[in-house]
Amino acid sequence: MTRHVTETRLQDRAARARLRPREEPYWRAISEGRHVGYFKGIRGGKWVTRFWEAAQNKYVKDRLGDSDDTVEADGIQILNWKQAVDKAMAWFTAQETKEPAAEAKADQIRPSLRVRDAINSYIAKRDTRHQSRTETRGKSDAHRLERHVLNDANLANTDLVDLTEVALQDWQEHLPNLKASGRRRIINDFKAALNAAYIQHRRILPADFPITVKHGLKCAAVEDGEAQSEARENQILADEQVRKLIEAAASIDEDGDLARMVIILAATGARFSQVRRMFVRDVQIDQSRLLVPPSRKGRGKACVYLRIPVGEDVLTALAPAVSGRSANEPLLERWRHVQTAPMTWERDKRGPWNSASELCQTAFKRDPRSASKRDPLFG
Repeated sequence: MTRHVTETRLQDRAARARLRPREEPYWRAISEGRHVGYFKGIRGGKWVTRFWEAAQNKYVKDRLGDSDDTVEADGIQILNWKQAVDKAMAWFTAQETKEPAAEAKADQIRPSLRVRDAINSYIAKRDTRHQSRTETRGKSDAHRLERHVLNDANLANTDLVDLTEVALQDWQEHLPNLKASGRRRIINDFKAALNAAYIQHRRILPADFPITVKHGLKCAAVEDGEAQSEARENQILADEQVRKLIEAAASIDEDGDLARMVIILAATGARFSQVRRMFVRDVQIDQSRLLVPPSRKGRGKACVYLRIPVGEDVLTALAPAVSGRSANEPLLERWRHVQTAPMTWERDKRGPWNSASELCQTAFKRDPRSASKRDPLFG
């Protein structure tokens, strides 16, 4: 492939609403050489797709349909993300079946290609490019692959069709002690050499060869990042933990204000700053769903509400906050207190939640007498 593709989140409307209109679609990789794109125009969005055709050394593109930015998808002309991906996968399959007879015949020859051949070809191309830029006969820095890859006879003489992730990972583990930047450059050059060989000989190499290279030559920095990502995923509470948390909130606050806040946070996965901006009208009982305001985090401010289906138990818990109230009132409120004497606090009026710190203060059931006049719980 000619260049790295910048990944863009396209799965939900809120993320797409934050994108700026431009002539080039926003792309997201489905697999190596296969992408689904979203074209953001002034009058709406469209789904497109592209497939890397190695024989022509270019992308083949096609239009899938309109996006469901403002209207519900019908699965035919107006598509949501999943429908666009399914349609693109069918199109990818159709592209792969268009193999010319000459290419199919050449596919049966399958000449032997070794890692050594891929490295030498890559070094030669880099030398040519270096000499054309500098107008000298010097060597490019790709020759470091001779010392770090070609000196490993077992790996260098391995056929590309037999190359495995384990072999590449083992090579990476036995690299000499280098600075992180130098190690990364060697790994990236090796990866580029193998990917270039795949582009040139795609018809005779396994279809999952780029995936083998990607995972076999993962840089340590990437692995560390994935470990941190897994650690974050492990922080998700189990259903039993959520149930106990809701029960604890209900036992602490007899008015149910804290419990309702915890229930919505658990049911939607939204931020506190989103939930506190919900109105009574955002509880759509007839459609069994909640409308959650978009997050203000990130670029721009999206105006598309998140439509999150919820169960009957959630709607029942929210019934006291909805019944008999105006549609434009804040959905979640809490009692505020005023100080009537040096050691006396009394309830004053109800109002919307202001900050996430009020959750902790309510949960710990702080004594009003220990709170200052500017305490957000009793202010």
